[in-house]
Amino acid sequence: MKDVRIVFMGTPEIAVETLRQIVEEQYSIAAVVTTPDKPSGRGLKLHESAVKQFAVEQKLNVLQPDDLSDNNFIGTIKDISPDLIIVVAFRKIPDVLLEIPKIGSFNLHASLLPQYRGAAPINWAIINGETQTGLTSFLLNNKIDEGKILLQETIEIKPSYNASDLYDIMKVKGALLVLDTIKMLVGGNYKTIDQEILSDKQIILKKAPKIFKDHCRISWNEDIISIQNRIRGLSYIPGAYTELISPNNERYTLKIFRSEYTLTPHKNSAGSIETDNNKYLRIYSDNGFIDLKEVQLSGKKIMNVDMLLRGFKLNNHWQAC
Repeated sequence: MKDVRIVFMGTPEIAVETLRQIVEEQYSIAAVVTTPDKPSGRGLKLHESAVKQFAVEQKLNVLQPDDLSDNNFIGTIKDISPDLIIVVAFRKIPDVLLEIPKIGSFNLHASLLPQYRGAAPINWAIINGETQTGLTSFLLNNKIDEGKILLQETIEIKPSYNASDLYDIMKVKGALLVLDTIKMLVGGNYKTIDQEILSDKQIILKKAPKIFKDHCRISWNEDIISIQNRIRGLSYIPGAYTELISPNNERYTLKIFRSEYTLTPHKNSAGSIETDNNKYLRIYSDNGFIDLKEVQLSGKKIMNVDMLLRGFKLNNHWQAC
C-alpha cells in the first residue's frame, strides 16, 4: 500500500502537518504542489510557503505553477502518473487534473460539510457561536467544497477556544483523518455520502467566506456574546479591532485578541470605556461589557492590557467605535 504515488497540494502551515504525517508513514510523495514564491516585507524578499519550506527540507519534488491549467504543468502531472492527489488548504483544482490520478483526488476541509463551505470555516464557526465543528475529507469535483464525503470527525469548540486554538487542534486531527482516508481509498472498500442529500434535510447551510477587514471591525451595538465570539473567531489572525477615540478626537486602532465578557444590564452607552488606568480596560455594549485581556495598539507589539495601560493613558471619557 505504501507504494501508492501521491501528489500533495497545499500552502499554509495547517497543510504542513498533514504532509509531515504522510512522509512519516513512508508513502511515496511524487510531487508537492504549492504557490509560487511571493515578495513580502519592506525589502520585498521572496517568501516561500510553509509547505514549500517543509518539502525542501525533506528533499521532495516541489512544483510551483502560476496557472494550474498550464499545459506544461498538466503534462508534468500526467508524466508523474499519481495514484492520488491530496489537497489541503489550496486553490480550486481544474477538472483536467482531477482526471489524472488512478484512484482519485480528495480534499480536507475544516468543517462538517455541507456546513461552512468556503475559505474561512474555522473563523466563522466561532464567530457564529457554534459549540462544535469538525473535519471532512471528500472527493473533489468541479464545484468548491461540494464533492462526495469520505470521512468526518466532530470537534468540540470549548468557550475558551479562539481560532488559533482550534486551528492547532485541527492541524493534528486533520492529518490523521487524511491518513485514514488514504488507507480507505487505497483499500477500495468504502462508501461516500452525497452532500446534496444532506443539504436537502431542511437545514440552514452556513457559509464561510473569506475574511475581509469589514468583518474584523467590532460593532459595540451588537449583543455582547456576539462581540466576544467575533474576538475569539478572529484571534490571532487577522484580529478583531476597534477604534479608541479621545475627547480631542484623536483615533487609535486597537486589536483585541483575548477578552472576557459579562452579560449584565447597565446605563452606559454602547462603546463607552471604563478603566482604572492600571489593571483593567472594559468596553460596553448594549447588554454587557468586554474586559480586554490581550491587545495590540497599532504599530506596537501584542501585550496584556496592564502593560498597555502603563504607557497608554486614557480615561472614562474616551469612546470605542
